[in-house]
Amino acid sequence: MMATVVLQLGCVAGLFAAAVLAIALSRSTRASPVVYGLTLAVCAFALAADVTRLIGAPFDVTATVLPVGLPWLGAHFRLDALAAFFLLVINLGGAAASLYALGYGRHETAPHRVLPFFPAFLAGMNLVVLADDAFSYLLCWEFMSLASWALVMAHHRDADNAKAGYVYLVMASFGTLALLLAFGLLAGPAGDYGFAAIRAAPHTPLATALVLILMLLGAGSKAGLVPLHVWLPLAHPAAPSHVSALMSAVMTKVAVYGFIRVVFDLLGPPAWWSSLAVLFLGGITAVMGILYALMEKDLKRLLAYSTIENVGVIFASLGLALAFRANGMGVAAALAFTAALFHVLNHSLFKSLLFFGAGAVLSATGERDMEKLGGLIHGMPVTSFVFLIGCAAISALPPLNGFVSEWLMFQAILQSPTLPQWALKIMSPAVGALLALAAALAAACFVKAFGVTFLGRPRSPAAAAAHDVDYVSLSAMVMLAALCLLAGILPGVVIDALSPVTLDLVGARMPVQLQVEGLSIVPIAEGRSSYNGLLVFLFIASSASLAVSFIHRFASRALRRGPAWGCGFDDPTPAAQYSGVSFAQPIRRVFGTMLFDASEQVDMPAPGETRPARLKVEIHDLVWERLYLTLADAVWFVADRLNRLQFLTIRRYLSLVFATLVFLLLVLAIWS
Repeated sequence: MMATVVLQLGCVAGLFAAAVLAIALSRSTRASPVVYGLTLAVCAFALAADVTRLIGAPFDVTATVLPVGLPWLGAHFRLDALAAFFLLVINLGGAAASLYALGYGRHETAPHRVLPFFPAFLAGMNLVVLADDAFSYLLCWEFMSLASWALVMAHHRDADNAKAGYVYLVMASFGTLALLLAFGLLAGPAGDYGFAAIRAAPHTPLATALVLILMLLGAGSKAGLVPLHVWLPLAHPAAPSHVSALMSAVMTKVAVYGFIRVVFDLLGPPAWWSSLAVLFLGGITAVMGILYALMEKDLKRLLAYSTIENVGVIFASLGLALAFRANGMGVAAALAFTAALFHVLNHSLFKSLLFFGAGAVLSATGERDMEKLGGLIHGMPVTSFVFLIGCAAISALPPLNGFVSEWLMFQAILQSPTLPQWALKIMSPAVGALLALAAALAAACFVKAFGVTFLGRPRSPAAAAAHDVDYVSLSAMVMLAALCLLAGILPGVVIDALSPVTLDLVGARMPVQLQVEGLSIVPIAEGRSSYNGLLVFLFIASSASLAVSFIHRFASRALRRGPAWGCGFDDPTPAAQYSGVSFAQPIRRVFGTMLFDASEQVDMPAPGETRPARLKVEIHDLVWERLYLTLADAVWFVADRLNRLQFLTIRRYLSLVFATLVFLLLVLAIWS
């Protein structure tokens, strides 16, 4: 079964049919299983076609034009290697979310507000990737944004959700405006909005620079680049958990696709300086995102901030690929570009898994606050095990998939000293240091997330009574955990499948990995570096098995339970154990004053008083408070002043019109 653009458009039609069916069955008790089941079938069919297409050689590009859209243009759709890869990511995430929702949807309090928009959201993301002209792209992009906004507003009576929806809508509109201006510059005076014409047209250095800035604003706002990230930790937790997984693990990758399509494809050969901004923003985003996550105690907000960190890793790799490509270093560019695409796939896997786990915790306990959880490993053993796999994968621990893409990225950074420009020679290692710091902080962050949520003693009655969710939801999480392991121990299969994309966009590819003995992967050459995930997995498994056998042979098979260690004090109160706030305290004291304006207030009772001591911690989002709130105040100030224009006399209105006309005529005369 080979994927063609017509077949993919047929799958999109199937998703729209599921949305219409959801409206028809909106009040039926059968609506959830029917709609999610149909969506699962369509996404699974499209996924199988995408996989078959990517691993087939050679890759044939297919295109079609539909008689809709602008009268003189039509709607162009095209399926090439880049589109096929991102369609794979979208439909894999859609299939997993649909399978999970078959169980999770039973707990949804307002299914009629979710069901119509869920398949429509997936259809919009598919259409964005297939679009081959600017008008169709922007139309589908806006449809995707509005469908996801409707899902964020599913529980609109919650004040926090209403705020999240408002901020998301404003940022989405800003991103669309930036993309509109970018495509206007690409089309030029001729106004030909087809991607084929844009690809063939020459672009001046000024236009190239402006388009790059606009794409960083437009695609970066949707992906979550700092400082355009403010909507993401608000909107992702507000949506239902399977929708949060799609927004965080998949929709942000559609934004990455838009950036790659324009900067690597439509703009033509890049200038070396274009990589500097991408590298810098990627490194800063990675560190800031994970620092925000470390400060969080809301499990879903923590995962949302972690997405910002991973988006930073992807953009840093893309910046490296731009630098190498601009200097004609094809193999190094292919390595960095492959690392970025591999991390796109990896993040879609383990972030979906982690959001599903957070949804299971929320269903079982009704809590997202980690300070009210703890001890869930006893009542939710399967959820805790797969969540642990997701935490290890996102922390880049071998032999899981997160390690491979980040290892490839650092291998690309090691090639940066050969770059001829001194700015890149300095910037690349500096960004590498930032990414190394982000990787270490990510490990600490997810030790906190797993330890505080699942280990220790329950901090609330709801946590003590929690139990695993239904088998359908668990099967979706187990499937994703297995894929994280498979992509980690067999990365050569993924790297070779990505080779058509790298050949199309950077003109080179990594060495064929399946020809290397022992299923090792070799980024550049065998004499320089290699990694074998299968051997690492076998070593870990055999070492653990031998350790367990040795302990059981020379110790006891009996299971013994004892009180948790209380640092030498016998205190049975669960509140005395380590919390998420206390875990993050050392990091907060190092970075908090400068980056978060953090403060701690201790209220210690005097000797003899019986009231408890209190610790109050305040953390501020300086980007939100000093940039966006200041901008909002300025808008309100200007709007208040301009409001006076509503109360002018007719004489003043005519004078204002006359002055405007004279001003425009003067501008036209000077311009001509």
